[in-house]
Amino acid sequence: MSLPAMNSFDAPFNGDLSAELDVALRLADAADAVSMARFDAADLDIRVKPDATHVTEADLATERAIRDILEAERPSDGIFGEEFGSSGDAARQWIIDPIDGTANYLKGIPMWATLIALAIDGVPRVGVVSQPAIGRRWWGATGLGAWTATPSGEATRLQVSDVDALDRASVSFQSIGQWDEVGRVDDLIRLTRAVWRDRGYGDAWPYMLLAEGRLEMVAEFGVKEYDIAPYVPILQEAGGRFTAVDGTHTLSDRSGIATNGILHDAFIDLLRGDEAAS
Repeated sequence: MSLPAMNSFDAPFNGDLSAELDVALRLADAADAVSMARFDAADLDIRVKPDATHVTEADLATERAIRDILEAERPSDGIFGEEFGSSGDAARQWIIDPIDGTANYLKGIPMWATLIALAIDGVPRVGVVSQPAIGRRWWGATGLGAWTATPSGEATRLQVSDVDALDRASVSFQSIGQWDEVGRVDDLIRLTRAVWRDRGYGDAWPYMLLAEGRLEMVAEFGVKEYDIAPYVPILQEAGGRFTAVDGTHTLSDRSGIATNGILHDAFIDLLRGDEAAS
């Protein structure tokens, strides 16, 4: 049996990431303070970027707040953020989406999140997903488990479900438009016919529902590294799996599939149209 490649999400890691996770959680605290200060503001400044997506003043200010802390506390680390690009050493790189779900944010819909990850040698090892508008946060790091906070503030360890059959699985496909853009609507329809329940919950929340054991699969297309990086350590520490839709361990494929692990290969086979998955 061969060992995982060093850039595999399963590659071994023996370091202690406690200090890095603490930094990531403090980054999320700072981000929450900035993003919530302008959430649902009537005079929110909104612009359209060259790729036709929206950016608000809060996206920019939130990423600046995160970068300010990293530049002071981790000056030798690289940073890759949605709004201000990449800088520094990619061997240790903080990957940031200041507001994942900007379209929801600017409409006053509370389903958006700040995504924070630390990748070491290309593998996401620390992840934080913070949804302050609904008072929720999830976090994890290689070797330290995956966690969320209850309404009382007590940390609860995350564990994916043990569902082992497609026809008992609940899935989130994000949006029909994503699948249509890559010519995979037929695959989506086949998926929905094979499972117990399908919903398009959208953005970060379904991945965290998966980590909590409430869903068995989330898949989407058109994503970039900062859209998905923190899910890798959180889901793996919760017992799940995350790969590109073709099963490869990469953040740059513009796709992602997350599962409870038990059904990962079956879902990939199903999306490929393999008869063995049916």
